[in-house]
Amino acid sequence: MIKEKKSDAIMEKLDYLGLDMQKIPSSLINAKPIRLSIPRAYDEKQYKQYRYISIKDIQILLTPTNRLDPIEEKYKKASPLADYLDSESEENFVKHTTFLNMLRKFKIRDVENLEEEQENLNKKIPYKVKFQGNYLWQIYYSEITEQYFMLVPTEDTDYSAFFYLLKKKIENKKSEKIFVPIRNLDYESQILKKSEIEDIGNYMWIFTKNWPLIYEVYDKEDKPCIHIIGETEIYEKISSPYKIRLEDEIIGNQFYKLLKAMFILQTELPHYFVFKTNIDKNGEIEFYVEDRKIEYSNIAEWINKEYYVGEDKLEKTEDLVKENKQKLEKLKQAIAQQEIEYLAKEKQISTFLECKKTFFGKFKYFFKYSGKSYKNKMKNANDIFKDNLEDNDDDEPIKKRKKQKENYNIEEIVDLYKNLEGNETELKDLVMDINSLKLKNKNMKKKIENATAFIEEIDSHKKSIFEFWKYSNKDEVASLPEGEEEEVNVIKRITKVFNYEEDLEKFGTEMDKRQRRNLSKEETDSIFLTTTDVIEVLNKIKNNDITPKDIESNLRDLKMQARKEKVLDKEEFDIFGGIAQDSTKISKLNNKKHREVPKDKFSILEISKNTNQIGYKLTLENRVDVIKKSLQKVAIPEDIPVYKAIIHDKINNKDINIFNINPEKELKEALKTSANKINFYKINLKEGINAISYTNCIFFDNQNRTLPVGQDISTKMLVDISKLKIKLQSKKLFNVVDFQDPKDDFTKLIIRTICLHEYDIV
Repeated sequence: MIKEKKSDAIMEKLDYLGLDMQKIPSSLINAKPIRLSIPRAYDEKQYKQYRYISIKDIQILLTPTNRLDPIEEKYKKASPLADYLDSESEENFVKHTTFLNMLRKFKIRDVENLEEEQENLNKKIPYKVKFQGNYLWQIYYSEITEQYFMLVPTEDTDYSAFFYLLKKKIENKKSEKIFVPIRNLDYESQILKKSEIEDIGNYMWIFTKNWPLIYEVYDKEDKPCIHIIGETEIYEKISSPYKIRLEDEIIGNQFYKLLKAMFILQTELPHYFVFKTNIDKNGEIEFYVEDRKIEYSNIAEWINKEYYVGEDKLEKTEDLVKENKQKLEKLKQAIAQQEIEYLAKEKQISTFLECKKTFFGKFKYFFKYSGKSYKNKMKNANDIFKDNLEDNDDDEPIKKRKKQKENYNIEEIVDLYKNLEGNETELKDLVMDINSLKLKNKNMKKKIENATAFIEEIDSHKKSIFEFWKYSNKDEVASLPEGEEEEVNVIKRITKVFNYEEDLEKFGTEMDKRQRRNLSKEETDSIFLTTTDVIEVLNKIKNNDITPKDIESNLRDLKMQARKEKVLDKEEFDIFGGIAQDSTKISKLNNKKHREVPKDKFSILEISKNTNQIGYKLTLENRVDVIKKSLQKVAIPEDIPVYKAIIHDKINNKDINIFNINPEKELKEALKTSANKINFYKINLKEGINAISYTNCIFFDNQNRTLPVGQDISTKMLVDISKLKIKLQSKKLFNVVDFQDPKDDFTKLIIRTICLHEYDIV
């Protein structure tokens, strides 16, 4: 018999658990043998099932391993809980000692937190299904012995889940259940087949640009429901969480068929069908094509409509293909005729240039080309070509396709649009060929015109042989001028689309260089003030909306901040001036070393104990004037969209307006407010427009010339929109899922409505 003296801490924890080591409950001792079959492709990190399990049905095994060890090793080394509770047997001495060490390490408060979490889980399943401590539940299911069991790695540091389960098993409340992820279990396919669930994951990635998490969740009555959780891109790179619940086989099949239909159409016909996502008022995802919402209930009607649209387009393209083929053929024949005519004239000119070299050659040329026979020969050739063109005209009407079915399926719409795509490709090729031949036709006309003018000049001197000899001895142009060039279907200049993730570094570097070159220290100091809480009073000064009370209140707040930061404790006369630290102190900015001092609003505004309201107002007025002038000195080097999120009705264009180059950051900042509706403005700035970006030189003095070039602190930009002519291009609404407390699994779900206003510069 092994005897030991237990510490007070262990006794306290045993009392908390209700565990008497001398009277171990039979439910903890009588363990059933477990046989576990482990799938080859099993991934312990990916849960597929969440269930409410009766505590009495869970057997506990302990294993001298770590939680991250392979399941094969953990299962192979596992022993029943009874072996670790055995304090009598010498062969279990090491295991019992391990159990006592686990008792010492666990904290009662951690178990109480789990108990509180499970109470909440018994009332409500979290929006994302998984919860904060889900990884602690190492619970498996053996399909061979039909038994749930918990594997407890003894080498872990957190034993709260184990001791919570042990406490509940000792309490032995028959109806008590816990909500946990089940390991080593695949989808049971009660609502959808496993292959269909996997397909849904692939389909959702196409539409949302993110992989979803798909769980089979069973309620307390063991009724399954498929939960699909993920994020979807709702505008540019702005994403929102979403959730889909498939509660039965009918809903599951309808959703699967809807996704499959959209997937086939978008992947097979990407030029015709692109489906967008949005979030509804319940935080669930919805699909749109153009501005029409697509649901399973209306997809058959929509397919019919799109089939008829495609059929009409196909008929029109067939007409256009035939029409353009005829145009092309006529152009080919016209050019062939022009080539014959041009070659004849070119030959005549070559003959003239050759013949004029000798006396007999001049006679030969004069009599060969002076008669009517040559002109009649050319006229007959032209008439033949005209007859050929008339014979090739085909006025047979195109037979229109008749709609013979009431309902069409995906296969038929794909076949139809594939034919349409082929016709449109053929039509594009024909148009390119026609444009090319039009250019050639114009050039040939010009060449023939030049050649004709040259020959007419020759003919004008053939009234007598003597006049012709005189003309042929002159020096004439020895070659024909080329035809004029024509620009057919002029392509507009392609401008690069700004991508803030890829292009911000280059843009920030260029802007920082421009601003260092064009702005003085006083100007960068003034711009820096717009990045602080002084921006509100600066706008009031700019708009002549300031009151003595505003000045008094703002100055008081500034002095209070200065006292907290011990700025006012400094001497009235600062012998160091702007050099607040010596040049040996090294700082880092985006992993780049420098020895520069951050700008300070108190010194820029000259705040001291003796600063009065009049002096403070004059300083602010001066800074506003400097900001206005500064904005005229810097222009952006490329087209760039900027964003501003506000909770009131619209932007005040008289203000000093700060925009963000990064829409995600701007919207995220606005979502911190309690507003349920946010106005989100996008202005597409053009190259050359005046603006100031918040680059490194705005935030630091550069006395030592060591400041890294770029925009590493802020993605914001100062734009004076009062100087711009802007026009509203589009306006639309979309929803974003938000949480009252993102750290709380059971927090209230909030649906925020975003109203997007997009403006272009005119």
